[in-house]
Amino acid sequence: MGLFDRKPIAAADDGGHGMQRTLGVRDLVLLSIGAVIGAGIFSTLGTAAAGEVVDGVMVRQGAGPALVVSFALLGLVCGFAALCYAELAAMIPQAGSAYAYAYATLGELVAWIVGWALILEYAVGNIAVAISWSGYFVSLLSGFGITLPGWLTHGYWAVTASGDPAIRALLDTAPRVAGIPVLLNVPAFAIVVAITVLLLQGVKESARANAVMVAVKLAVLALFVGVGAMHINPANYTPFAPNGFTGIHQGAAIAFFAYIGFDAISTAGEETKDPQRNLPRGILLGLAVCTLIYIVVGAVATGLVPYQELRSSDPLARALQVAGLSTASWIVAAGAVVSMSAVLLVFQYGQPRIFYAMARDGLLPPFAARLHPRTRTPHITTVITGVFVSVGALLMNDAATYDLTNIGTLSAFAVVCLGVLVLRVREPERPRPFRVPFVWLVTLGGAAACVFVMRGLPASAWWAFFGWMTLGLACYAAYGYRHSTLRARAAAPSDS
Repeated sequence: MGLFDRKPIAAADDGGHGMQRTLGVRDLVLLSIGAVIGAGIFSTLGTAAAGEVVDGVMVRQGAGPALVVSFALLGLVCGFAALCYAELAAMIPQAGSAYAYAYATLGELVAWIVGWALILEYAVGNIAVAISWSGYFVSLLSGFGITLPGWLTHGYWAVTASGDPAIRALLDTAPRVAGIPVLLNVPAFAIVVAITVLLLQGVKESARANAVMVAVKLAVLALFVGVGAMHINPANYTPFAPNGFTGIHQGAAIAFFAYIGFDAISTAGEETKDPQRNLPRGILLGLAVCTLIYIVVGAVATGLVPYQELRSSDPLARALQVAGLSTASWIVAAGAVVSMSAVLLVFQYGQPRIFYAMARDGLLPPFAARLHPRTRTPHITTVITGVFVSVGALLMNDAATYDLTNIGTLSAFAVVCLGVLVLRVREPERPRPFRVPFVWLVTLGGAAACVFVMRGLPASAWWAFFGWMTLGLACYAAYGYRHSTLRARAAAPSDS
């Protein structure tokens, strides 16, 4: 068997012992909003507009008020990818998302690479979200007069990597154990543990909690738009694109983190009712709603204050604060805590299902494919993911993880686009409940657009990505290649 042999396309069938199909279109759209509307719009929006500054030096230009163009560009890129996801999700309603699609269209090796890239999107990206959540939570507590010690809200590597003298001073003032300063982001650790416990209760319970959090975040964003629109200063829109298309391009590369998560819906393929109909609708409708929200919020934020004022970890709350709307600013900060909790929930939901699909194919150890007898969820990998993300959030710095997450996700999107085209050529007669329109334009254009956005990421992200992929290929060579279920089936006739 070759490295690029494909897994036959078939709905997951394990004799009725798999996951429970309980999710409808409404649940899927809410999951999409829960994943997409979160850390990106509440944190990276400001950097995308004002640019990224490191040690006082501008390293990436921002889009300025043309941030709305960056969001529209990203909506187009993700729209191409979403159409491709919709076609494959309807044909292959399994839990593995882009990994399962790559296995069926481009072969085992490419599937492994995509699965490894998805770990960047879900697990590594969630570390950044948890750390960002902690920052908003600490700010929210301060509004009640509660101040946590700095050594309990900053991880060790976050402190050592910081250029802020006040934060680096924690190295000297924090308590020590065996001479090592105790620097732990306890709120980030605690929220990941809480989300993990919630996910262990079952998918329907998790979907209900997500629906409540989505309602809160939409109400908060409506408040921001409603209040902010009444205080827009048209002069703030001039110049509209201060850094030209370079700023729009680099702003889009930064803001792409805001769009990560709409594909998480496809990991629910085996828990969706009538997946051939509901998955395409959920994916496309969810992305359309989120794109519209981003454009409206971006337009209000850049009109409310000069775009340079948005460079902060809480740009929406800061915009209201600078505009003198302190009460609304506090409400938005509180909403951000709820909003990012929903992002954590959906990302923590998606990662174990990627592991589940890979383990079912023999590429990961069998324990990763076990389901809880009552909830029918991959409980072991849910716990493993929770441990990995919570410990990472406890100690790490979030800055480097954004770009690494973006490049991993964009690479997976590009593979999905190409996979649709390959399958159209190889198996044109196969039934397709949903068909990508203008398939050559959408698939090749989508893959090229993903690469174009990736080019806006810094060289450090590319080097880290290649290092991550090298480690992944080593893991595949050491375990996945030898334990592949597809490979074992291919070898069976010759052994009999």
